[in-house]
Amino acid sequence: MSEFDEPGKATAGEPAEPGKTAVSEPGGPGRDAVGEFSGVGPAAGESGGSGKGAVGEWVKSERQVERERVRRSHARRSASIATVSTIVFIVLVVSIVTNSPGWPRVQDTFFDPDEFAKALPDVLSGFLLNIRIFLIAELLILVVGLLVALARGIRKPAFFPIRALATLYTDVFRGVPTILVIYLIGFGLPALRLQGIPTDLATLAIIALTLSYGAYVAEVFRSGIESIHPSQVAAARSLGLSQVKTLRFVVLPQATRRVVPPLLNDFASLQKDTALVATIGPLDSLRQAQIHAASTFNYTPYLASALLFILLTIPMARLTDHLAARTRRRRGA
Repeated sequence: MSEFDEPGKATAGEPAEPGKTAVSEPGGPGRDAVGEFSGVGPAAGESGGSGKGAVGEWVKSERQVERERVRRSHARRSASIATVSTIVFIVLVVSIVTNSPGWPRVQDTFFDPDEFAKALPDVLSGFLLNIRIFLIAELLILVVGLLVALARGIRKPAFFPIRALATLYTDVFRGVPTILVIYLIGFGLPALRLQGIPTDLATLAIIALTLSYGAYVAEVFRSGIESIHPSQVAAARSLGLSQVKTLRFVVLPQATRRVVPPLLNDFASLQKDTALVATIGPLDSLRQAQIHAASTFNYTPYLASALLFILLTIPMARLTDHLAARTRRRRGA
C-alpha cells in the first residue's frame, strides 16, 4: 500500500480486508457507461437483503438517467406536436367542408340520421353475408394459392404441363379485373346449364373471388418459398430428408411466417371486394344500401355500409402493421 492510499480501502488487484467490500476506482470494473454498483452490500458469506446480490445494488449512472430524461422529453414533445397538428388539420378540413356552398345539400343526401337508422338493420344483415363470403373464400384462396405456388416450383420435365397451366392461371386472373371475373362466373356458369353447376349467387361469388385472389396469393406464397436460402434445403437433404419432407418441414414453415403480412394485406382487399358481388344480385351490404337509396333517393345507406367495412378493415390493417414490425425486430432491422 502506498502512502497515497486511504486506510481500509483496497486498491485494484489487492484483496480487501475481511468483512469489507472491494471498491474499484473510477473507470474500473465496478463501473460502466450505463450504471454502477453501489458498493454497498453484504460481505461474502453473509445473507443478502431482499433484491440485493452479493456484490451490491445496481444503480443507474447519471449519464443513463439524463439519457432517459431526454428521451421522455422528446417523446412528450413529439406527441404534443402530433396532437396539435392533427387537431388543426381536422378543424381546417371540417371548416372548409361545412362552409362550402353545397354542404347543406350534401348533408341532407349523405348524412341524414333518420335514413341511417332506417337502413342500418338491413345493411347490417347484408354485411353478415359479406363476412360469410369473405371467410369461406379466404380458406379456399389459401389452399388454391399454395397449390398453384407449389405447382410453379416443380422443375421436373415430366410435370411441365402442370407448371405451364399454373403459370397461365396466374397470368390470366391477375390480368383480369375482379369485377369482370365476378360477371363471367356469375352469369357465365349458370348459362352453360350443366349438371352440378351451382346456381346460388353467393356460391358463384365465392368461386369468382377464389379464382381472382388465388392468383395473387399464389405469387405471395411463391415469393416466400423462393426467399428461403438454398443452404436450408441442402442442410435438410444432407440429414436424409426427402424432397417432399424438406418442403413440408423446413421450407414451408419458414416461408409461411415470412408471407403473413402481405397475406393479411390481400385479405383486407378481399374483404372490401366482397362488395363487388352485389353486381350479380346477392343481398349483401352494398345491395341492401342500393335498395334503400333507390326507394328514398337518399345516399345515407351507402355511408352505413362504408362504416361497417371500415370497422372490419382497420383492425386487420393494424394487425398487419404489428406483424410486420415484429418481423423487422426479429431480423434486427
